[in-house]
Amino acid sequence: MYTGTQQGITKDSDYETFKQLGVNHISGHPEVPHQQWTAKNLSLYREKVESFGLTLDMIELPLSSRIIDERAKKGEFVNILTGSSERDKEIDRICEIIKAVSESGIPAVKYNLNIIGIPRTESEYGRGGAKLSTFRWEKAKKTPQKLTLAGQVSKNEFWERIDYFLEKIVPVAEESKVRLACHPHDPYTPPGYMGVERVLGTVDGLKKFISMHENKFHGLNFCQGTVCEMLDDPGEEIFDIIRYFGNKNKIFNVHFRNIKGGKLNFTEVFPDEGSVDMLKALKVYKEVNYKYMIMPDHVPQISGNDPKMTAFAYTYGYINALMQAVN
Repeated sequence: MYTGTQQGITKDSDYETFKQLGVNHISGHPEVPHQQWTAKNLSLYREKVESFGLTLDMIELPLSSRIIDERAKKGEFVNILTGSSERDKEIDRICEIIKAVSESGIPAVKYNLNIIGIPRTESEYGRGGAKLSTFRWEKAKKTPQKLTLAGQVSKNEFWERIDYFLEKIVPVAEESKVRLACHPHDPYTPPGYMGVERVLGTVDGLKKFISMHENKFHGLNFCQGTVCEMLDDPGEEIFDIIRYFGNKNKIFNVHFRNIKGGKLNFTEVFPDEGSVDMLKALKVYKEVNYKYMIMPDHVPQISGNDPKMTAFAYTYGYINALMQAVN
């Protein structure tokens, strides 16, 4: 396993910064819109990443974590999750992308099957005034809930749409030898919140998901922070959950982040100050022979001239130090 990042690139010097900080692997963002992705221009993008001494481990399919209404405006695929008859066109294009990714020499893709986005309540503040992403169910349930363009989506409907999607894409991924890494639903919300039952918002849901159309190329973008948000006591429970999915070789990427709190009541914090012993967690990833990226995500908002890169730089250094300790 090794340090990675999915941080967005704003200028070419960002690639240099990653290399300087000891981050040699990335989940990248191709420079052309997904509608134009071909094996040729994805290869050119991979070669550019490699020219900075980096490795392009994966890219994101046009199925991001944003709320489905925003994704529709940005031209991302949404009918896969609305159940519309238009979903077949989108799935066909996803299959074309998977084949192009394979031909371009990129080994994996990540994606979300997300309708209501990443709900949060009012931000709170941590050490030195750092702004922390927060979810308090007592506040969230009092806020008027609007349905998305997907409308009401029951548990059975959501599973049917996931099953239909996996049935089409998993064989293509196997043939193309491209790993499919799906992100859990962030955070767990009670059934019916915003009209949706989030089936990938529980550990049992994730276990069911990896068993559907089981294949060595079908697995998880394992967001440790999101999984902790499903748990009553993440500081005790998370390690056996890592073991469960790790021993089944279903972890294809790790979002290595920490929270204070647990199910329905948490803040996202720097990795050194949360409920989970991150050194112990990394030891468990090593124990299960996890072999891909360990990357930060959702870092607190801090002060400074380049606050995002500075906050991420701290977490890269933290992960690199833990790697040295574990190894």
